[in-house]
Amino acid sequence: MDQASIRRVQVLEMIKGSEVALSASFIAKALGVSRQVIVGDVALLRAEGYQIIATARGYLSEIAEKNNNYVRKIACQHTPDQTKNELYLLVDHGVHVKDVIIEHEVYGELTGSLGLASRRDVDLFMQRLEKAGMGLLSELTGGIHLHTISCKSQVHFDEVMLVMSQAGFLVNEK
Repeated sequence: MDQASIRRVQVLEMIKGSEVALSASFIAKALGVSRQVIVGDVALLRAEGYQIIATARGYLSEIAEKNNNYVRKIACQHTPDQTKNELYLLVDHGVHVKDVIIEHEVYGELTGSLGLASRRDVDLFMQRLEKAGMGLLSELTGGIHLHTISCKSQVHFDEVMLVMSQAGFLVNEK
């Protein structure tokens, strides 16, 4: 096995063994290579069929989500100023927010990976948006967007939906 193949096995083991997302920079430093090498390695691993999720925080294996295996999409609508509260509400209730999806009139469905599971994750995401001077995808659709979420069960999902409804974040509540 050549060095690159050995390194890719190490990258895969690091990602699979982590409960939190690992950045390409973190993995690169641990393995003594550049960030770009790791990005290429992960692309090759994904092409080989390994279930690696690329989030704003880094790479995560779907195995790390094993405790939250009930996956659903929810339709939300709110102002940009309410984003942090919406995401806090979800993660505070034990939900993993996998992504955000909008229906763009020109490009069709656009999806942004999030991988948010804690307030810290939300804070880092919001800081990255602010630092980059970027807007939210939902700003392109008047605040309407979907989230793919994972939680423990149908009962857990129903509880989360009730809280989201009470907060006025669901599309059908507008």
